[in-house]
Formats: sequence, structure tokens, C-alpha cells
Amino acid sequence: MFLILVIIGLVTLYFYGTRTFDYWKKRGVKHDKPLPVFGTNLKQFMQQASMAMMATDTYNRYPEEKVVGFFRGTAPELVIRDPQIIKRILTTDFNCFYARGLNPHKTVIEPLLKNIFFADGDSWRLIRQRFTPAFSTGKLKAMFHIITDRAEKLQVITEEVVDREFYDVRELMARYTTDFIGVCAFGIDMDSLTDENSHFRKLGKRIFERRFRDAMAGAFKIMFPELCKNIHLLAPELEINMKHLVQTVLKNRNYKPSGRNDFIDLMLELREKGKIIGESIEKKNPDGTPKIVDLEMDDMLMTAQAFVFFGAGFETSSTASSYTLHRLAFHPEFQEKVMREVDIVLAKHNNKITYDAIKEMKYLEMAFYESMRMYPSVAYLIRMCCVPEYTFPELDLTITQDTKVIIPIQALHRDEKYFREPHKFDPERFVDGAKDDIKNFVYLPFGEGPRACVGARLGQMQSMAGLAAVLAKYSVEPAACTVEYPLPEPTGIVSEGFVGGLPLKLKRREKFYTA
Repeated sequence: MFLILVIIGLVTLYFYGTRTFDYWKKRGVKHDKPLPVFGTNLKQFMQQASMAMMATDTYNRYPEEKVVGFFRGTAPELVIRDPQIIKRILTTDFNCFYARGLNPHKTVIEPLLKNIFFADGDSWRLIRQRFTPAFSTGKLKAMFHIITDRAEKLQVITEEVVDREFYDVRELMARYTTDFIGVCAFGIDMDSLTDENSHFRKLGKRIFERRFRDAMAGAFKIMFPELCKNIHLLAPELEINMKHLVQTVLKNRNYKPSGRNDFIDLMLELREKGKIIGESIEKKNPDGTPKIVDLEMDDMLMTAQAFVFFGAGFETSSTASSYTLHRLAFHPEFQEKVMREVDIVLAKHNNKITYDAIKEMKYLEMAFYESMRMYPSVAYLIRMCCVPEYTFPELDLTITQDTKVIIPIQALHRDEKYFREPHKFDPERFVDGAKDDIKNFVYLPFGEGPRACVGARLGQMQSMAGLAAVLAKYSVEPAACTVEYPLPEPTGIVSEGFVGGLPLKLKRREKFYTA
């Protein structure tokens, strides 16, 4: 009897785990042969490749196709290779692809994932419309003194590690960005720069660390969403720590804006205005007009926004800035040009890293853009079809509701069809004029369209200020243990990391430039 039950269970599992595998075949879309239950995503489930690595590999193995089929577990997904179709998804037909679909179970969403990055539909739209003003030019200028202060502290910390055999600049820049986000988001000094074992630095690391428990939770929620709807993707300690952090700050402010003009103040101001009200992106009145919907800014929703601001704010910026240093270490000719510019510009601004000074550093910006091309912090975009059926007119291909599409940013950035010598670090491909030759929708370090990164300008300014602070006083060069092309971290989820970090040798500069 037991054997019969086992056989029945295995047969049931097989049919459950293969029930969708004719999806792309019926539509004439090329794809790898899927495995029962795992689909074509076994390596990611086994933590042998990140989602970005899987998307890049799929892109590269089908060079003649505009789209390629993929199965994440039993869920069919479509990897997009064509810029025109990418444009259609991100902008032209955005109303059909407004969701990211990152919550495996749409009706049971864990508290911290109700944030601007993970939220979909009306929740996303209402949060986005209220938070966009927080990243205006005026707001950036108003908070830039925080960046200046943290950049100056970064120089002090760099002095402590200079002349060592090597130091992981990925960790150095993460300490800087964590400290900045602490002040900018919560109005508190997180001590990440003065204490590399800071509680907040540990919290930041844990957000993007994918342990065995996290991998299993993610895999089972994808493969068996109905059975695992009450299992949280995020580790319990993250929710506990973030709730404690936000509640502590709120209590200290008596649940009212404090005049600090930080992220917590912004949310408290939004709450004082009452419910967030706007037009629905999901629901229509009988006459076809959008319904009016609302959203309450309660403590947990505020905590969710603080969570993503904290996590994404330090991780993506530190990856981008540290990889820029890594590339410059292997290209002293470009590093010298950046340092010359930094010296000349800072001399005009009383040697202060100000908003206007950073805006003048065009060559540094070019180097930053080029490092983001070679190793984008977020190496793929994901969108989900939100209408019953959608047909791509370029292919006469129809997909059904809830089918996800993957835009492999890293693969596009390294495609020789769009970038000459794509594996060569060349900041001057972004010089004025030459930059205009880059085809639309193939360079997407911050995404594009209504769901592009809301904090892109803040992240870039933060990164460039950190780079200017380091290079104003120090040079970087490869250490004995430095790998020129570091391996991507296979356990990465949203943001990309590096196996072994980015160890470099930092040295005090001896040569300085004048206008």
C-alpha cells in the first residue's frame, strides 16, 4: 500500500510539474527543454546561478531570436532580446505590463514586500505618485549636505586602510552608502563608517545574503505557490529588525514630522495628509473611466518603504561605485583623467564636494556610466502581463495574463550589436555626441518608463560623491589577489554581487592637478 501511495504521489508530482511545458512549443517560441517541477531554472534554485546569470545565459544562447522561452519552475516566462519589444513593454504598452510580479502569491503578501519596488497595481501606483516628489532636484540639493558630510568621513576611513596589501572597496563603499542612507532615511548615525561591524551594516548585508533557508523558501514559493503562500520569502529577523528600527524612530519623533526632512519625515507628512487617493490602474467604472482608490499610510506600510529604501539605497550604489573603482584600477590612463577633473572642479568649489561640483564632473560621470554598462547593479528587469491576452505585433505572438517577461539588462549591455568591443572599459563611449549613438532601450542601468528607479538621481549623486571623495586623495591599483574580471555572485537575487568582493590596493596620491 505504501509503495502504491508513493507511486501515485510521484506520478501526480510529475504531471503537476510538467502541465505547462507545452506553453512555448504551442506558440512556436524556442526554448531549452524543461525539467519536471524545476523547468529551465534548476541552477538558480540550486544557488549555482543568479536570476541575472540565467537571463544572460538564455539571451546569449539564442542570438538569432527576438524572444526566448523560459520556465521558472512550471511558470512560463519570456526573455526579451529585441529593443523595440523592450520599448513596447516598458513604455508604449506599459498599462499591459505595469506589474513586476515579484510576489509569488498575489493575495497573501508579506508585510515588508508591500513596498514601492515589490508592490503591483494600485498599491504601487499610489505609493509611486506620492514618493516621486521626494527625489526632485530641490530635495536632492536640500539633502546634499548629508552626502558631503559622509563623503568627508569616507576620506577619513580610507586613510585608515591606505597602504594595506589590499582592502575590499566593495565593503568600503557599502559602509559609506549605508551610513548615508541611515541619516537620509532615518535621521540617525548608523556608525557604519567608523565601525565596520556596525549593527546596521550587518542588517544591510543580511538583506542581500541568500542563505539555505532563503533559497528553499524562494524555490518552493515559485514551484508550489498555493501550498507555500504563508511562507515568507524574507527571513523573519529582517522583519523584526526593520519594525524595531522604524518604531524606535517614530516614537522618538512622537509620530510627527521632526523638521529633519528625511525619508521618515516625508512619510509622516504623507500620513498627516490622510489617505493616498488616486486613479486606479486596475479597476474601471462602467463608463470605462478609472475608479478612484485609496491607500492608508499605516506604520507597517511605512516600514516596508523604509526597508526597500534602506536595502536598495546602499546596495546598488555601493556596487556601482566600487566596480567603477575596480575598473579604474585596471585603467590608470582613465583614472588619471578622472583625478585631473576632480582636482580642477573641487578647486573651484573651495575643495568641497557640493551638488554643483559633482554635476560638473562629466568625465567621472562617463566612467560611472561605463562601469554601470559593464556590470549593472540590477542586471535584469521583470514585468508581468496584466491583461487577459497580449499580442506582440512584431512576432504575432500572444501571451496570457500573469506571464512574466524578462529584460536581461546585463546581456544587452554586453552585446556587440549595440556596443563596440563590449568587454572593453571605455568611458569615452559616453562622451557627448557618442552617447547619442547608443540605441534606445539597450542601455538601461536604472530601468525605463513609469517603473524606472525612483531614486536613480540620488543613487548616482551619492555614488559619484563617494568616488570623488576617494579619488581626490587616493589612487587605486590592483592588489596581488585582485581578479580583473570578478565572478558574479551566484546567490544574488535582485542586486548583483561579486565572489570574493573587490580587493584593491589604495595609495595616497602624490601628484595633483591644477587648471
